Amino acid sequence: MARWGPATLALALALLKVALPGAGAQGAALEDPGGSYAQETWSQEPYYARGEPEPQPEPFSPRLPAGTLEEAQEPHPPAPRLPKRAPKARKAPRGEKLAPETPPPGKSSNRRGMRTKSPEKAASDEHGVPVAPQEAGAGCPPLGLETLKVTDFQLHASTTKRYGLGAHRGRLNIQAGVSENDFYDGAWCAGRNDAHQWIEVDARRLTRFTAVITQGRNSLWLSDWVTSYKVMVSNDSHAWVTVKNGSGDMVFEGNSEKEVPVLNELPVPMVARYLRVNPQSWFPDGSVCLRLEVLGCPLPDPNNYYHRRNEMMTTDDLDFRHHGYKEMRQLMKVVSEMCPNITRVYNIGRSQQGRKLYAVEISDRPGEHEVGEPEFHYMAGAHGNEVLGRELLLLLVQFLCQEYRAGNARIVRLVEETRIHIVPSLNPDGYEKASEGGSELGGWSLGRWTHDGIDINNNFPDLNSLLWEAEARHSSPRPVPNHHIPVPEWFLSENATVAAETRAVIAWMEKVPFVLGGNLQGGELVVAYPYDMARSPWRTQERTPTPDDHVFRWLAYSYASTHRLLTDARRRVCHTEDFQKEDGTVNGASWHTVAGSLNDFSYLHTNCFELSIYVGCDKFPHESELPEEWENNRESLIVFMEQVHRGIKGLVTDSHGKGIPDAVISVEGINHDIRTASDGDYWRLLNPGEYVVTAKADGFTSSTKNCMVGYDMGATRCDFTLSKTNLARIREIMEQFGRQPGSLRARQPRLRGRKRRQRG
Repeated sequence: MARWGPATLALALALLKVALPGAGAQGAALEDPGGSYAQETWSQEPYYARGEPEPQPEPFSPRLPAGTLEEAQEPHPPAPRLPKRAPKARKAPRGEKLAPETPPPGKSSNRRGMRTKSPEKAASDEHGVPVAPQEAGAGCPPLGLETLKVTDFQLHASTTKRYGLGAHRGRLNIQAGVSENDFYDGAWCAGRNDAHQWIEVDARRLTRFTAVITQGRNSLWLSDWVTSYKVMVSNDSHAWVTVKNGSGDMVFEGNSEKEVPVLNELPVPMVARYLRVNPQSWFPDGSVCLRLEVLGCPLPDPNNYYHRRNEMMTTDDLDFRHHGYKEMRQLMKVVSEMCPNITRVYNIGRSQQGRKLYAVEISDRPGEHEVGEPEFHYMAGAHGNEVLGRELLLLLVQFLCQEYRAGNARIVRLVEETRIHIVPSLNPDGYEKASEGGSELGGWSLGRWTHDGIDINNNFPDLNSLLWEAEARHSSPRPVPNHHIPVPEWFLSENATVAAETRAVIAWMEKVPFVLGGNLQGGELVVAYPYDMARSPWRTQERTPTPDDHVFRWLAYSYASTHRLLTDARRRVCHTEDFQKEDGTVNGASWHTVAGSLNDFSYLHTNCFELSIYVGCDKFPHESELPEEWENNRESLIVFMEQVHRGIKGLVTDSHGKGIPDAVISVEGINHDIRTASDGDYWRLLNPGEYVVTAKADGFTSSTKNCMVGYDMGATRCDFTLSKTNLARIREIMEQFGRQPGSLRARQPRLRGRKRRQRG
């Protein structure tokens, strides 16, 4: 075997240095923007951004006709196309040094706290070759520290102050407990305050790292954040390369306060398995503490069994991307035009800034209430920055239309037997504000409230206190019913601190006889059921069940048990609460007490049983996460809708067969009644069992029946026919002949005088 001379060895090393960056660039070109080779199934081009339909069009491919919504005449900007697969990197000519690619800004170029550099001024690699602007590749999504896709075992640190401040707590937007104890604190904090500390992320496969996002420590009492840091990468966690800025180590500017995320892009994308953040300076009166997220594109590796086993794929051809207000309106229009026989788009009111609160109705006879058909609703976006629920409902609207057209028997039955209402965005003003920050830089609270600073979710009248005070008195000159408690007069005044969005929801719920509803929220993974307000005024956490607790627990479990993660005992808690003891469900008041919640108002003021469904730890996930989140929630969304058909239903009529509105339906042993709708029909959610049910109405004699609820899906029919009381019949006869019945109290003295005269 021939020995290599010094010149030959030097040439080989030089070629190797050129080939390695080229291989990284070529690998990056092969992978897709979503960071997974399975993304090809997900990244379908938006149906309303396509051109003329093909001879065999996809379900949502035609152009947009005008006229479905009131805004149909408004000019709409063309919908942006989904990012396409990056082109292959060109091969460098012999002797030419390959220029590394420079990452563009992330998903949003107007994100809060972002540090950006123009491509012309971006730093070069060790060969000193500048990067041409046109060679910039597609941006990479987060690895998943915030969404928990990155496990605790993938996070390591040099030292930790204590367990509750370990590397596993160094996740973007993680929230500390109120007590900030040893188990659940709000960041990773080093055991020593010096420049030798680090926190490390193991991507478990070669990844093209492009950026780092940092925050300070989430704490009510302390001020801890890192003001500058270095970034290092490695393939084996032993030999580390520091990101350079020319010839020296690059020091990135960190945070100036603890909650606003700050993004720093690497001057050159780095291909490696491990990434370290090495703090260099920190707030003078604080400690080395931070939360972070890493942006990177995993390189394709079909031989990596661990990665392939954990990939999530979907075959649903839906529009997996974030939708602004106009894009949401366009999508609703297209769905309505694709399924005109089962859909209707309307609005329930306006936001503080005048945006319409759009709803999509899905029913076999849209626009009218059918006697005997229950009404169901989903709402999302009460907190404008909790975006996952908004996108899940938009995906659900598309899915129901597609599956109905395809003849899916389950969906056809659901649509034909249920009147479904879907409001994807209750707080569009807050969403627009949150979207300015973007999915990674919006923070925990940006856009949460309405334009005038009100939290919609807790802005409803406190009817709990009215009910409980009346029950405590046992007797009152003005008795309070156990259902349909009227809204206090002060709440209806113009000077009351009530959001325009809240008033719109109340008017909508009073108009439509909803039976069951779910409001989708974010930041946690749990299903919460009422009551949300603790009965003891001095307690912040106290289990406070409703009279229908057994029904609410079943409804919550029906969603949680069919979700891919909610009942998984192996999953990590999002922040501080472990909800596994109740299988991913919780009584709202036992979690944290809230006065004036939507759930409590709905239960006490209407017939509707309302639950809060928290669909993810990350309030504003990256677009690349939407297909997996859809798969996590799709079955649960459908199963929960089907629960509207559990219990009893029927008609309450008079002897002539006419429906009696506002008749009271009481179930023995459950101190909560419901009322019939305007046509005399009713629905009462109940678990399987035998119940004694009574129907009563003003002017009618009451009627009682035994009603059996079985285990099979489908409500038991239980009708009532009420006869008028004698007094009501007398009044009816008198009114028929134009005479009014006299008051018995006023007639009694005359009757007694007549009797005395007759005796005398």
